[in-house]
This record gives sequence, C-alpha cells and structure tokens, in this order.
Amino acid sequence: MEYSMEQIDKYFDIFDYIVFAAMLIVSALIGVYFAFFAKVKQNTTSEYLMGGKSMGIFPISMSLIASYISGISILGIPAEMYTYGTQFWMIIASEGFVSLAMAYAYLPVFYQLQITSSYEYLNLRFNQTVRLLGSVLFLTKMLLYIPIVIYVPALAFSQVTGINLHLVTPVVCIVCIFYTTLGGLKAVVWTDTVQTVIMFGALIIIIFMGTASVGGFSELWSRNVAGDRIDFFNFDLDPTIRHTFWTVTIGNFFSWMASCSVNQAMVQRCLATPSLHSARITVAVLVIGIVALESMCSYMGLVIYAFYYKCDPVTRGAIHKSDQLLPYLVMQIAQTMPGLAGLFVSGVFSAALSSMSTGLNSMTGVIFEDLIKPRMKKPLTESHASFLMKVVVVIIGGTCVELVFVIEKMGAALIQASGSLGAITGGPLLGIFSLGMFFPQANSYGALAGGLISGALITWISIGTQMKMAQGLIRFPQKPVSVEGCNANWIAEYLSLTLSPDATPKPVQPPFALYRMSYMYYTALGTVTALTVGLLVSYLTGSNKGKKIHKDLISPAVYRFMRETSDIQVTGSADTSGKIELNTVT
Repeated sequence: MEYSMEQIDKYFDIFDYIVFAAMLIVSALIGVYFAFFAKVKQNTTSEYLMGGKSMGIFPISMSLIASYISGISILGIPAEMYTYGTQFWMIIASEGFVSLAMAYAYLPVFYQLQITSSYEYLNLRFNQTVRLLGSVLFLTKMLLYIPIVIYVPALAFSQVTGINLHLVTPVVCIVCIFYTTLGGLKAVVWTDTVQTVIMFGALIIIIFMGTASVGGFSELWSRNVAGDRIDFFNFDLDPTIRHTFWTVTIGNFFSWMASCSVNQAMVQRCLATPSLHSARITVAVLVIGIVALESMCSYMGLVIYAFYYKCDPVTRGAIHKSDQLLPYLVMQIAQTMPGLAGLFVSGVFSAALSSMSTGLNSMTGVIFEDLIKPRMKKPLTESHASFLMKVVVVIIGGTCVELVFVIEKMGAALIQASGSLGAITGGPLLGIFSLGMFFPQANSYGALAGGLISGALITWISIGTQMKMAQGLIRFPQKPVSVEGCNANWIAEYLSLTLSPDATPKPVQPPFALYRMSYMYYTALGTVTALTVGLLVSYLTGSNKGKKIHKDLISPAVYRFMRETSDIQVTGSADTSGKIELNTVT
C-alpha cells in the first residue's frame, strides 16, 4: 500500500457540522428540560446533587461509563497500542476485582450513612481536619484534570476542522456549564447517557470501516504480529519496566479503586439510586461498559498500526505526535462517508463533556457540603442553597475554561505528566478511607500523617520522574515503525528506515530507583504508604483506646475479623433516618 505524505486538506463538511451541532443542542436542551419542564424541579439540595435519590440503573450506569472514559482515553489508548504494543490492554483483567471490592467493601458504608459528600465520612470517622484534607486533595485533582480533559479533544477538533481551539473551547464549555448549572445531577446523568451512546456509535463505525480498509481482521492481526505489537503476557517482575502484566493489573487495580471506590463522582451517583442492590448492579454495568470501551480503543490502536504499518505518519511529518493518529486516520477513511468525522469528534467531545459535567457537579457537592455549609451560622433555605450551588458551578466552570489556555501554554509535557496526576491525590485518599473503614485502631493523627506523607512522596517521585524524562535520562523502549511504503516523494535516504528508540544509549549513571519505577505503581505506593504511616502514627499516639467507634463507619468486609476489646469498642447501628451524628468517635 502506498500513502501520500501530504497533509490531509479535507476538513469538516456541512454534514459533520450538523452532527456536531446536534450533539451540543441536545445536551443543552436536556438541561433546559430538567430546569423548567420536568415534574420535579432541581431547586433543592437533594434534587440538584443527588437526583432525589431515585435515579434508575441505566442512566446512572451510562453516566458513570461516560465519566470515566475521557477524550484522553479515546485518543491516548490507541496511540499507546501503536507506540508501545498491547500490554496496556490487560488493565481490563483487574477491573472485575475492583467492582467486587467496591460493591461489597466500600459502597455499603457510604450507602448506610446516606451522605452527600464522600468526604463527610472522614469527619464522621476522624475529624474536620482530615475531612478538609480529603476535600482539598479532590478539588485540586479535578481543577487540574478537567482542563486537560477539554484541551485534548479541542486539539483533535482543531486538527480535523482547521478551527482554532481558542474559539471552540469556550463554546463547548459554555454548553456544558449551561446544562450542568440548570439541570443538576439529572441533566448531567441524562446528557452523559446520550453522550455514551454517541461514543459507542462513533467507535463501532470507525472500527468496522478501519478494519475493512486494511483488508479484514486476518490481515490486521498479521500486520500487528509482524510489527511486534501483540504483547499481552510479559510476566517480568521488574518494577522499572513501564508496562508488564503485573504493573498494568496490580497498578490498575489500585488506580481504579482510588477512582471508583472513594471518589465523590462515583459515590454521589451510586447514592442517587434507590437501594444498595441497585447501586451494585450499577457498578457491574459500569465495569462491563468500561471494559468494552477500553477494548474498542485498544483495538483501534491495532487498526491504526495496520493502516500505517509501512508509512508512519509521525516520522514522515504528516502529524506531530502519536495522540493525533486517530483523528488523522478518521479524516482519511471519512472521505467515503459524509458525517463520519463529525460523529467521531462528537464522540471525543462527548467523553470530554461528560467528564467535565461530572467534575463540575461533584466539585459543587464537595464545596457546598464540606467548605460552605459547615461554616454557615444559619442553615440556608433550599432555594438559597440551590442558587448558591448554581453560582459555584458557573465559577468553577469559568475557572476550568481559563485553565485550558494555561494547559496549552505548558504543551505536551503536562499532558504526558497527567498519567501520574491521579496517583498524587488518589493514593493518599484511598489510603485514608481504607484506614477508616478497615482499621478501627486508626485515629485522626494517623490519617492526617498518612495522607500528607503519602501525597508528598508521590508528588516528589512524579515530579522527579518528569524532570529526568525531560533531560533524556529516562526513556521507554518503543515498538519499531517503518516508512518504506511511503510514496516516491519521500526523501530517498529515509526509505526502508525502521526507527527503534530503544537503540538510544543508556545513561552511565541511572536515575534514582524510585524515578525509574513504573508510573502504574504510583497509586499503589501512595496507598500502602498512607496505610503504613497511618497505622504507625496511630499506634504511637494511643490508637483509639477507650473510644467507641460506630459500627456503620466500619466496612462490613471486616466485621468477622474484629473483636470487641476493652480498648476499642465498635457499637451501634444507624438510626431510622439512616444518619449518625458527627464526631461519633468520642
């Protein structure tokens, strides 16, 4: 197969713009419906943040799937397969275990307490200071994550339309802020549902067309085998290898536990269902959907390699980095199907919008419940509280739009660093919550020390690693690429060129061992550090001797292992309202 090395000059046509505009209009109208036309208006705290706790399994499941698959995943996973091979695909092996742990160890605690913010738990189990630490960690993560989620698909949109991202980013974000502000959780959930359908539809069509364009599945697979892309079971135990079976399964287990089990976005949606049984079914559907989407994105990486296996677009300068591979492929195969490019960009932006709307709604819940409400001298009326939360959404949304342009100035280095961003906050938070739920002897001193030291450690490792990578002292072996199939305009000396970054000489003095550790282990290390430090400090400060801990604050998974002693007593159950008073640990 011969490829042109010229840039693709086909941009969006009228059908593409119609498809993309329709997605935005439908999203906005959903917000208008729940604000003005729904039977139950979004003018109370319960309705605005929790959907009245009456949401169905299907929309909540679709919302969670859309929330956890961002534009970064849709563009980044195919690029990962193309560049490094299929080992990362094995992250799906651990996600079933995460769903079981979440459904039976963590979720019952939140459901029994019926709290709006997951960080209320930290106040109930420890104290207000630990709660504040958890809230700040979550808000920091989301304020950095949301702009990246929007920036990445904006780049793809700019690539396939020629429209400057400075124009499209505010427009798309304003639509998201609009429906999130007006419609609350119900609008977010139902727009996420529509956007999930768009994501699935776009990926399925592109997969079938891409597979057909390379001659079918057999030809696709043989090309990837010949290109050394098929690599599922590397059982090397070396923790410094970027991706092995162990790093992606063990590392992803802790990463997903941190993202799902104690994350405000997840807890808020699960508690919006009418029963714990419904919440557990929701989690099961979520895992099935995530595995399907991740597998489709991974398969797209194989499609891309099979399409360009003899003429790498990055090497020949058609695109600048691997994250642009999927949009570049779509624009080539879209020439035979009007509207396909618009559907693809709608799918990428749907993933981004769902992540943004979920982030705005969950951040609003945390700010209102954890930062504003405890400091109000008089309780707010429901109408005033609803209005205040809408103002908070607008302020946060505007801040995120501003930060998108800061992200742009920082360039690709920050995008690459975003993979370890979640671990900086995720590991400490998972450790703190696990201390409270599984270890009755853990006290507030231990939780605070464990969270701070864990966060500092992962931050140090993450920043140090990025600095060493920028200096060229840490490199990851990539799979070979070729340009021997490019057309005759290609420069003669590059014909039959096969690039292998692994051939770069290794530094004489290797970086510090923790800098060379696979980033997939960051969350696991953060969690273990928080637990170890937390238990040690708790022991040194007297644990919880002589104190009573409410039974509902401990996970049912450890009931059988606990013994009531004269030092620590686990007592009681929630009252008929499902609530327990603050400062239960006395």
